[in-house]
Amino acid sequence: MPAYNASKTLERTYKEIPHDLVDEVVVVDDCSQDDTAEKARSIGVKHLIQHQDNLGYGGNQKSCYKKALELGADVVVMVHPDYQYTPLLIPSLCYPICNGLFEVMLGSRILGKGALKGGMPFYKYVSNRMLTFFQNIMVGAKLSEYHTGYRAFSREVLEKLDFEANSNNFVFDNQMLSQIIYAGYEIGEVTCPTHYFDEGSSINLKNSMVYGFGVIEVSLKHRLQKWGLASFAIYGKK
Repeated sequence: MPAYNASKTLERTYKEIPHDLVDEVVVVDDCSQDDTAEKARSIGVKHLIQHQDNLGYGGNQKSCYKKALELGADVVVMVHPDYQYTPLLIPSLCYPICNGLFEVMLGSRILGKGALKGGMPFYKYVSNRMLTFFQNIMVGAKLSEYHTGYRAFSREVLEKLDFEANSNNFVFDNQMLSQIIYAGYEIGEVTCPTHYFDEGSSINLKNSMVYGFGVIEVSLKHRLQKWGLASFAIYGKK
């Protein structure tokens, strides 16, 4: 659980985790300005990492994945502690990986009517669809969306990918999917309801635009790497 100023929603998210299935919960507090770390301790989180400096969304995930691998995880699920995604879907994300059907699973807000029904702003929905269309063409995949923060990975995938080479910013998520597709891993998706509300985290318009241009850049680099016209560090570990 990559956390930043998640004090108001962390407990609600944590309580929905199916603890009979999940062996360990890792919370990484990215130098929050609220009492996220204190809240994590009070609800019984055993594995809490506190960054002394804000490393960004990607930097936060890097700490999450490294700790999960250190704990011996066979399947690693990332769910945001802002309660935008319900942890009740964790079994559905894990089952295909545990049974060898897929190496990566995504909780998609776009399959079905989860996005708009859950309150996703219309401009974000349109941007999501446009970017996803462009990415599917560029990377040669057919996903319903690349921008969900609800993801599950097999241990092999996280050990194989050089996720440390990726950005510490929001585009980290997109770089990971590009790496996964480039490496030839299969990605499955399940429909995921979402919740947009005042306490939930959301990137502002400026960061959204930076992210959008970053997504386009990642997709173009993926295509150039595929064609052998360029070589980029994030694809180097194969």
